[in-house]
Amino acid sequence: MTSGAVTGVRRQRWREWVTRRETAPALLLVAIVVGVSLLNPAFASLTNLRDLAVSAAPVLIVACGMMLVMITGEIDISVGSLLGLLGALMGILSSPAHLGWPLPATVAVVLLAGAMAGALNGVLVAVAGIPSIVVTLGMLTVLRAATEGLMAGEWITDLPPGLRALGTGTFAGVPICVWAAVAVTAGSVLLTRRTAVGRRVFAVGSNPRAAALHGISVVRTKLFVFTVTGMLTGLAALVSVPQLSVVESGLGRGFELLVVTGVVVGGVSVRGGVGTVLGTLLGTLLLNIIRTALVFLPLGQAATYWERTVQGVLILVAVLADHLGGRRRAGGAP
Repeated sequence: MTSGAVTGVRRQRWREWVTRRETAPALLLVAIVVGVSLLNPAFASLTNLRDLAVSAAPVLIVACGMMLVMITGEIDISVGSLLGLLGALMGILSSPAHLGWPLPATVAVVLLAGAMAGALNGVLVAVAGIPSIVVTLGMLTVLRAATEGLMAGEWITDLPPGLRALGTGTFAGVPICVWAAVAVTAGSVLLTRRTAVGRRVFAVGSNPRAAALHGISVVRTKLFVFTVTGMLTGLAALVSVPQLSVVESGLGRGFELLVVTGVVVGGVSVRGGVGTVLGTLLGTLLLNIIRTALVFLPLGQAATYWERTVQGVLILVAVLADHLGGRRRAGGAP
């Protein structure tokens, strides 16, 4: 191969890397970590990095499910309310002052309840044909009302030690919630890259009609991704809610915004058919690092408002980039 050909190959690879959806969040992530660490070295401490991983873990767990939902061309904005309801359910089932169930039974019921809530969303979207944004907006309200009714204005303050260990315990020096996020991320990679189910998810999101003509059940595929997202929300509740000493009815508010923003910023197309686990991981980490980085900057109480502003700007930029990218692909199509 001549030197000119080698140069051309390198330029092509460079262009491919620059235009990848994961590149922008990766570069921004590195820039924030380096910049904030230079301004405040405490940001790069092992304690803070551990806290970052713990705070990002439940968001990443649910984001892996949300990624699958959005790849099929749908969305689920009820995950925050579902997290709150499952947290309340977990507290009532396990608390000695309430039902006092053993840990295995509590874990099983929470996961099953999450899967059933996700399956209900899937039925209303895939079978009844109601737009997912309408279905999950309605579910958001219903689940929040159910949580408030279940809690009856009270806090649960006596979570058993076994349940608390899911949120605060460690294995080999690594928090259990981080292990759970790693397992879900690895499983998502295998699902999307190595299984027929993963290929069906992308096919349905790319072209539902063509997928159906090739024998792929659009209904079953969408039922699957919504059910998985509900179950993963249950898992996120199990490893995040016990981190606190109390369970209160406001749990989960705003959680869905973090999840959806992380997925979209990570490069998952709002049109469906495009997305990667790596991008979802980068987008989720980026959102959580921004939230923490603002605390380490001299912004005072304004840090909270800046967090919302940055989240809004990021999701708008990501959606705009996805829209422009879709137009370029459509324009270049034969």
